[in-house]
Amino acid sequence: MFIGTAWAIVPPIVAIVLALITKEVYSSLFAGCLLAAVFVSVSLLPAGLGFWPSVGNVAWGSFERLFASMAENMDLNILIFDVLLGMIIVLLAKSGASRAYGAWASKRIKSKRGAMLSTSALGILIFVDDYFNCLTVGNIMRPITDKYKVSRAKLAYIIDATAAPVCILAPVSSWAAAVSSYIPEGYDINGFQIFCAAIPFNFYAILTLIMVFFTSFFLIDFGKMRRHELNAAKGDLFTSGGEEFKDMEQSEQEGSNRGRVSDLLIPIIVLIVTAVFAMILTGYHNGAENLIDAFANCSASLALVFATFMTVIVMAIMYIPRKVVSAREFINCLVEGFKVMIPAITVLIFAWTLKGLVDQLSIGTFVQGIFSNSTAVSIFLPVAIFLVACLLGFSTGTSWGTMGILIPIIVPMCASMPEVMTICISATMAGAVCGDHLSPISDTTIMSSAGAQCNHINHVETQMQYAIPVIAVSAVSYIIAGTVKHWYIALPISIVIMLAVIMVLYKVSNNKKEKVTA
Repeated sequence: MFIGTAWAIVPPIVAIVLALITKEVYSSLFAGCLLAAVFVSVSLLPAGLGFWPSVGNVAWGSFERLFASMAENMDLNILIFDVLLGMIIVLLAKSGASRAYGAWASKRIKSKRGAMLSTSALGILIFVDDYFNCLTVGNIMRPITDKYKVSRAKLAYIIDATAAPVCILAPVSSWAAAVSSYIPEGYDINGFQIFCAAIPFNFYAILTLIMVFFTSFFLIDFGKMRRHELNAAKGDLFTSGGEEFKDMEQSEQEGSNRGRVSDLLIPIIVLIVTAVFAMILTGYHNGAENLIDAFANCSASLALVFATFMTVIVMAIMYIPRKVVSAREFINCLVEGFKVMIPAITVLIFAWTLKGLVDQLSIGTFVQGIFSNSTAVSIFLPVAIFLVACLLGFSTGTSWGTMGILIPIIVPMCASMPEVMTICISATMAGAVCGDHLSPISDTTIMSSAGAQCNHINHVETQMQYAIPVIAVSAVSYIIAGTVKHWYIALPISIVIMLAVIMVLYKVSNNKKEKVTA
C-alpha cells in the first residue's frame, strides 16, 4: 500500500515540517519515525484479517519495527567517536587550552571578518571527512568567533557550508570513494575518473563556497541570520535556545590557568594526522593496492574512533604529568563529554532510525519510477535530476543514500550520452549535498549545530535562507550545462550570476538601518 509509492516520502516530510513549526527536533523526528513504522506495518499486513486483529498487528508491528530499525541503523563507531570527541572538547576547556588559544589567535585575527574567513579557510583544509570537519572546525574556532561576536547560527552555517560541499569536491576523501562505488557493474566506466570529471559541474558545492567567502568578507547578513548577527553584536550569541550550552561556556571560563596554545594545537594535529593515517590503513586492510583505492575502501567511522582514542591518550600524557588537570578530572571528562554530545547523539539516532524505515518503504523504487517515465530531453535532464536529488536528500537527510539511489539509475539511462552522463552524475551529487545541507534530519547538519554549539532549529532556519539563492543559480546553471555540455562555459557563467546575486544581497543588506560592523 505504502511501499514504493509517493507515501514513502511522507514520514520524513512530516518530521521536517513539525520541526520547523514546533522548533523542537526530538519529538518531531520521533513522530516521523513512528509514522514510517506504521506505514511499513500496514503495508505488510496479511490479507484477510479482521479489523481488530489488523489493529493489533499494526500496533505491535509498528513498535517492533521502530525499535528494530533503531538498533539496526545505529552506527556504533560514530556514537563512540562523538563521545570521545565530546571528551576532547571538555578537556580542552578544563585544561585552559581553548582560552590560551583564543588569547593567542586574537592577537593575529583582528576583526569579525578575519574570524569568519579563518573559519571558512579551516573548513576547506579539513576535507577528508565531513563528520570530522563539522566537529573539529567548530571547536577550534568557536572561542575566536565568540570574541568577535559572530552568532552561533552564523558559525554553524560556515561550518556546514564548508563540510560536505568541500568533501564532494575533493578526489581524496571518503565521499569520492562512495560515489565511485555507486557506479553499477557491467559498464565500461571508471568511477573515480567520472567523479573527477564531474567536479567542475558540481555547481551547488562550488557556488556555496563562493557564497560563504563573499558573505563573510562583505559581512552580508539577511533574513533571520541578520537578527542573529544583530543580537550577537549586543552580546547575545544564541538569540534563542542556547541554554544547553551554558555549562560548557562556564567550564571554558573556569578552565586551568596552566593551559598553553600547544595544549590545543598538538591534540588537533594528532587528531587530523591519525584520522588520515587510519583511513589509509583501513583501506589497505580492505584490499586496496594504492593510495586512491585506500581512500575508496577505507572505513571512515572506524578511523575516526581510532583518531579520537589516540588523541585522548596523547592529551593524558600531556596534561596529567604537568597537573594541568588531575587524573580524576581527566576521567570525569569522559562523562562530561558524553553529556555535551547527548543532544547530537539523540538526534542522530532518530535520524538513522527514520532513514532505515524509509528504506523499508522503498523510496528508491518510487524515485526510479519517476525517471523511467521521464521524457525530458538532455537539456533539461540535469536540472530535473538536481531538483529530485535535492528533494530526496532533504527528505531522507542523507546525501550518500540519495546518490546510492540515483546514480545506479542515471548510468544506464545516459549510457549512450557520455557527456550528459557526467553532467547528470554531477547534478546528483550537487542535489544530494544540497538536500543534506538543508535537512533538519541530516547528520552533518546535526553535527554542525553541535560543533558550533548552536540551537539546531536556529541553524536550520538561517542556513536555509542562505542556500536558496545558491539553489536557484545552480538550477539555472544546470540548464546552461545541459545546453552547452562544457564546464568551461557553464561554470564561469554560473559564477558571474552568483556574484551578481551576492552583490544584490550586499546592497540590500547595506540599505538596512541597523548594520553589523566589522
